[in-house]
Amino acid sequence: MIIVTGGAGFIGSNLVAALEARGENDIVVVDRLGSDDKWRNLAKRDIADIVPPEGLHDLIALNRRGIEAIFHMGAISDTMERDADSILANNWRLSLDLWKLSARYDLRLIYASSAATYGDGSQGFDDELSRAALGRLVPLNAYAWSKHLFDRKVARAVENGEHTPAQYAGLKFFNVFGPNELHKGSQMSVIPQFYNQIAGTGIARLFKSYRPDYPDGGQRRDFIYIDDAVAAMLWLLDNPSVNGLFNLGTGAARSFLDIAHAIFAALGKAPQIEFIDMPETLRDRYQYFTEARMSRLRAAGFQQPFSTLERGVTDYVTDYLTAPDPYR
Repeated sequence: MIIVTGGAGFIGSNLVAALEARGENDIVVVDRLGSDDKWRNLAKRDIADIVPPEGLHDLIALNRRGIEAIFHMGAISDTMERDADSILANNWRLSLDLWKLSARYDLRLIYASSAATYGDGSQGFDDELSRAALGRLVPLNAYAWSKHLFDRKVARAVENGEHTPAQYAGLKFFNVFGPNELHKGSQMSVIPQFYNQIAGTGIARLFKSYRPDYPDGGQRRDFIYIDDAVAAMLWLLDNPSVNGLFNLGTGAARSFLDIAHAIFAALGKAPQIEFIDMPETLRDRYQYFTEARMSRLRAAGFQQPFSTLERGVTDYVTDYLTAPDPYR
């Protein structure tokens, strides 16, 4: 059995699809589907069961001898969420419980952290798993803090010599994009947001810059196509001796202008771009630059090359966003 928490979400559902494609036939999704179209992310999958988060403890306890690995992708991922208690209950408490269960039963735990833990980036993007290194980071929102809190728990457990899960691997996902993210609304990546603008008006609207060292639309992020992110997770599944905290980006930051131009090119259209004001609520906690330092994951043995931004955007636009059925 392979358990995927958040398995109906964006990253989780793509992982479930990849696990099914490689022949796994006992995949259990732990998630809540709600009342929107999130269920469509799983509509094509052959899965063994869908369990609500409150059933996770019993699921693990009853099947502990048959569990190959747990992928913990479930979380409240809305960076604008203000209910810190809800974020702690979903992101911190569930993660902590999974850590304890995985350690108790010697299970393998591969979990989602986030590049948002790096805050404004002033401390760099080094994925060192140590209390000292993590203590220098200052997340800018409650979501990022909840992920950072768990990373620090893992570092503390390792440094204190506590009994750990049979495998523990955290992934600091950078800006992942690809199919099955439409249910996220305003929190989906900029690619479908720009695509919708272009399809509706012919114009892509990008934020103005409020820093002199970045031109309008020149804010840069490390964008990684979902297929590459999933490949790294499957590699961890195939390499149970690999433990640690790892960045998961491409290692090459690209601008929002690059994204817009790639979408226009995929659609065969001339670029039409408008720069708009950034909401004041974002200006003091906006990341102008992220770029994954990928040396640790590479040193651990993951050598697959990453898709270029242009290739990932083109695949996403032509194979999904413009298709009658945009779901994987």
